[in-house]
Amino acid sequence: MSNVVIVGAQWGDEGKGKVVDLLAPEISAVVRFQGGNNAGHTVIVGGKKYILHLIPSGILHKGKTCLIGNGVVVDPAVLCKEMDALAAQGVDVGPGRLKLSFKAHLIMPYHRALDQAREAGLAEGKIGTTGRGIGPCYEDRAGRAGVRACDLMDLPLIREKVARALKEKNALLALYGQPPLDAEAVLAEIEPLAARLVPHLADVSSELAACEKAGGSIMFEGAQGVHLDVDHGTYPFVTSSNTVAGNAAAGAGIAPSRLDRVVGIVKAYTTRVGSGPFPTELADATGDYLQEKGAEFGATTGRRRRCGWQDAVVLRESVRLCGITDIALTKLDVLSGLKEICVCTAYMYEGQKLDYPPQVENGMARVTPVYETLPGWSGSIENAARWEDLPEAARRYIGRLEELAGVPVSIVSVGPDREQTIIR
Repeated sequence: MSNVVIVGAQWGDEGKGKVVDLLAPEISAVVRFQGGNNAGHTVIVGGKKYILHLIPSGILHKGKTCLIGNGVVVDPAVLCKEMDALAAQGVDVGPGRLKLSFKAHLIMPYHRALDQAREAGLAEGKIGTTGRGIGPCYEDRAGRAGVRACDLMDLPLIREKVARALKEKNALLALYGQPPLDAEAVLAEIEPLAARLVPHLADVSSELAACEKAGGSIMFEGAQGVHLDVDHGTYPFVTSSNTVAGNAAAGAGIAPSRLDRVVGIVKAYTTRVGSGPFPTELADATGDYLQEKGAEFGATTGRRRRCGWQDAVVLRESVRLCGITDIALTKLDVLSGLKEICVCTAYMYEGQKLDYPPQVENGMARVTPVYETLPGWSGSIENAARWEDLPEAARRYIGRLEELAGVPVSIVSVGPDREQTIIR
């Protein structure tokens, strides 16, 4: 199998974890390349649910090397807690299997405190951040003031960096009416975690090169979705990293020429968590139906996901930005029981018909979807094992999505379990 990048083609929560888990048997290593523990990848195996925030979903397959790349921001406490939870379930998370880039930046307690204070201070202009310190950590990375995973081997250096950082962070916290943080308390939290994580530190770029040299293949696991990309998403309602496929190279330390296949994960309808424009959102009984049947609650935050019809304009843009080669369509079973299914094929914006999102801030909040209506189907499809087992209306729906997106649907998920999948 060639090297493959997995990206969410909508606003996240598309089901990337299941697809990574599904394809993992064919690859040698899985690497996360961006984001942090604001991600929540859910995998269900044999009815048992695993929710992964930082560790690649391939960890559930024995013998697969799992790596956290330099583009990820890592909360040491969260990573250790996740390792403990997996170990308790019998999953091997030892240093030989799970490796953390020396260059990955660490989310510190002051990042979390500042993230939460800022969001609380925004009142009606909230971005919808998870409050886990992701944004402030990326800010320090860009400002060359970050604490990196390699610093865990040098606690005096961390002490120096924390003291320097708190001069600024405590001043900012005071602006939001929050109490200052104590440097010794921060260090007391980090020191025991350092002892646990140092054995996992690795040169991820070299590890990937060695994997390829040995004839292995690599999967690059993205977090969030293309339309939450800090540059290409619905700014300012975006995440703090680049979620597009091209960032797999920078966020893992590999040449772009080594990225062979890009699988876009697409939910059969569209969802979004938190604030931001959502042209096809359904604030009606159909939206409630999708939310309830699809169990649409965030794996990380528990927040209710907003639901709406499929948006081909969003998909088209994701294909263009990421070079998506094929689509994995998830949660098709949730659409069962609807008499009609709508698909947004274009937008009307200031008197013009657009095939791609407007490129101005908050332009997506001022578009009107142009819908096409397709027949729905009744009855459960959760036991469908072959393409031919799907109702004709379901096959027609998938075919129309292929036409609108311009790429084939290679995987169809008809239920939450690993086995409830059709490979075309």
